[in-house]
Amino acid sequence: MPIIFLTAGDNNVNPCDQNSTASHLSVFRWALASAALLGLASCASLPEESAGAALQRASTAMGGSTLKSIAFSGTGTGATFGQAYLPGQAWPKITYSSFSRVADYENVAFREDAARSRSEPNGGGAVPLMGTGEQRTSGFMRGASAWNMAGPAPVAAPVAYDMRVHDLWTTPHGIIKAAMANNPTVSMRMVGGKAMTAVTFAVPGAYRATALINAAGLVEQIDSAMPHPVSGDTVSKIVFSDYKDASGVMFPMRIQQEMGGFPVLDLAVTDVKPNSAAAIEVPALVTAFAERVQSAQAAEGVWFLAGGSHNSVAIEMKDHVMVVESPLYDGRAVPTLQEAKKLAGNKPIRFVVNSHHHFDHSGGLRSAVAEGATLVTSELARPYFETTLANPNSIRPDAMQASGKKAVVAGVSGKRSFTDGNRVVEVYYIDGSVHADGFLMVYLPKERILIEADAFTPGLPNTPAPAVPNALNVNLLQNIERLKLDVAQILPLHGRMVPLGELYAAIGRKN
Repeated sequence: MPIIFLTAGDNNVNPCDQNSTASHLSVFRWALASAALLGLASCASLPEESAGAALQRASTAMGGSTLKSIAFSGTGTGATFGQAYLPGQAWPKITYSSFSRVADYENVAFREDAARSRSEPNGGGAVPLMGTGEQRTSGFMRGASAWNMAGPAPVAAPVAYDMRVHDLWTTPHGIIKAAMANNPTVSMRMVGGKAMTAVTFAVPGAYRATALINAAGLVEQIDSAMPHPVSGDTVSKIVFSDYKDASGVMFPMRIQQEMGGFPVLDLAVTDVKPNSAAAIEVPALVTAFAERVQSAQAAEGVWFLAGGSHNSVAIEMKDHVMVVESPLYDGRAVPTLQEAKKLAGNKPIRFVVNSHHHFDHSGGLRSAVAEGATLVTSELARPYFETTLANPNSIRPDAMQASGKKAVVAGVSGKRSFTDGNRVVEVYYIDGSVHADGFLMVYLPKERILIEADAFTPGLPNTPAPAVPNALNVNLLQNIERLKLDVAQILPLHGRMVPLGELYAAIGRKN
């Protein structure tokens, strides 16, 4: 029987009267009310159950009750998260010729291996430039440690830890196990016209998530948020489809994920191995890891701050300090900023220059805000950072969140100079790079020092030039020559300090 919904004043309206305005309004209201009531009826048609019952139903349906680990692999497409060419643009696309993950729930361990290549020319990340080859990566997590393999050697990667914890527990079976252990709540939600059981929970300091479970007991979607050093509470959406049986375990043959509002993975799964041996152990080098800042004087009042994968530079001015680059996360940025102040007699840090918006190079900007520094970035990136840094990091508060300070961002359009009356610091755009738009470098004319990130990373001494010069190296030299900069020394934000001649040698030219 249809349900008729009338509001006050509608009693004398004939809904069949095609000439009545009131009639149209009545029909419209009736349609809205009917749709709402039918939606409620649809939700109500599902069995009412507790969060625990819903999770147990899903665990049974997906064969996860005795599942201790699972390995899966496939091919597909993805993106390099946080490495957009333009601030606020979608992450650069990549292609996976192979992709595999191992989720070890019993030992809280995770492994990801991939072979990837670029699908578009612009944007950052360690992936070789378009058309120049494929990159193989291996990333791990166990307990409180995360690391990568750089050739045969393990390298601690603490900045990757949150993401890998998230990846472990947002697998279809991982989310059920995590929810069961963390005081879940339950509600009903309509998704794509289907009623879903939504189970919500949070792991303090790590992430919060909602698993959407369909009538068959399969996890169709996970909506979650995790802490991030640049974007704060960062949202993820994972959609699972085309479930198949794999030795008694139901697993999706397609996995699609978005992070920060843009796609990061579209995987066609080709192989699933339940309860496969994981054997993920934390290497001794990773266990012993601690962030260390090693300073070397590049000129009077100028220090190269190294000791990790990302470098910074401290520049002493009369009554303050400028720092070029605050990278990665609080764990790296905070001791770097403290060292910069110490070297300059505890003068305050007034400016922190950001070379570009990629997440590894901007991950310490919130730490700089906590110091009270003004952030100097490209004018192109200024609105992006003003918006992004206003996002709270409430899941695990960082230094900026704890300080209560708000970001102050100053933009550079082409060139900007800073001086204390004696020392001059010039900030320039690197024009025409495929790495990033709004790419900055810093030049000290008196000291003849150039500070740059990613455009040139020196290799080992006396390394032969490649047969085909790196396009980023060529572009950097073109910008130096275009601006007629008298450079003697390069302080790269990856690698070691080198004379300008090493840049020439890297591209097969003599200076």
